[in-house]
Amino acid sequence: MHDTSASAAGLNAQQRSAHIRAVVMAHGNALRQRYPILEHQDAIGAGILIFALAGMIGSAVLYLNDFMAWWVCLLLNAFFASLTHELEHDLIHSLYFRKQRVPHNLMLALVWMARPSTINPWIRRHLHLNHHKVSGTEADMEERAITNGEPWGIARLLMVGDNVMSSLIRMLRAKTWAHKFSILKRTLRVYAPLALLNWGAWYVFLGFHGANGVASLMGVSIDWSADTLALMHVIDIAVVVLIAPNVLRTFCLHFVSSNMHYYGDVEAGNVMQQTQVLNPWWLWPLQAFCFNFGSTHAIHHFVVKDPFYIRQMTAPVAHKVMAEMGVRFNDFGTFGRANRFERGGGVGDSMLSGQLHSPPRRLPQ
Repeated sequence: MHDTSASAAGLNAQQRSAHIRAVVMAHGNALRQRYPILEHQDAIGAGILIFALAGMIGSAVLYLNDFMAWWVCLLLNAFFASLTHELEHDLIHSLYFRKQRVPHNLMLALVWMARPSTINPWIRRHLHLNHHKVSGTEADMEERAITNGEPWGIARLLMVGDNVMSSLIRMLRAKTWAHKFSILKRTLRVYAPLALLNWGAWYVFLGFHGANGVASLMGVSIDWSADTLALMHVIDIAVVVLIAPNVLRTFCLHFVSSNMHYYGDVEAGNVMQQTQVLNPWWLWPLQAFCFNFGSTHAIHHFVVKDPFYIRQMTAPVAHKVMAEMGVRFNDFGTFGRANRFERGGGVGDSMLSGQLHSPPRRLPQ
């Protein structure tokens, strides 16, 4: 077992990263030895997927039969869908059924159906693996797509929870028609077919009920056709059981992820500067619908091979060694810096020199 109390003094960023990686991997291996069930990674992944899908379907059935309030169904399914996001992320790194393509691709298809607001997972695989290579740079298309590096304002607020709105705003900002067409073409390709149906139904839902709300305020009513009302009944159900849970989950995940990743002034390949640990108590309402992403995702940048549930188990040890090595915790200034790493000094190891012994749940001083 590696010593988790090693000093960062005299170590460069690469050596600090290597020490964090060694400690976390050693602890993960020790957990597997202590709990042999953890060696059955494929079965655990499949079991979590069955649990999440059964939870979503069960909540929907209870809601449709008036045994559950709509808002309870919405919140539960947002949580269950967050599990499928973690599974997709692990599948992208080939952590389940690595050499068995049929169950591997079946799992990818099922987690996509549970989260129809997202891009095609086979396309996302290329974007995400590229994210690890170029994290925090302009070439990091995945993080830029979820507003990392975007100054906070109305535009980012609209973009962070709505994938199509994000693409639309980027298209409107593009300076040439060729660039606009390129963004439109890419959006249609990566979001077809599920996300286009998902967001289309969401906008119809908002438009229909928004129009009724305005009409009610004006003291009139809209005489919708029977076919329209029948269609809206189906869309209303879909919104409660699937679409709105994923809108909520998307907002929570993108808000947390885009603010825990740094952007724009990080050193290429320097994992110490790519992420922070974002785990203040007041973020728990959001963390609940992205499976504690802000607290544990930074661990993944150091150790890619562990599935998400192992990261939850290694977090206490990982946070300790990450803090000792100078990884930032709860750097709330990133909200005002458009996620830039720099805080008034030079970018590099000197930026970490005063942060080596900060406790895991406090902003390093």
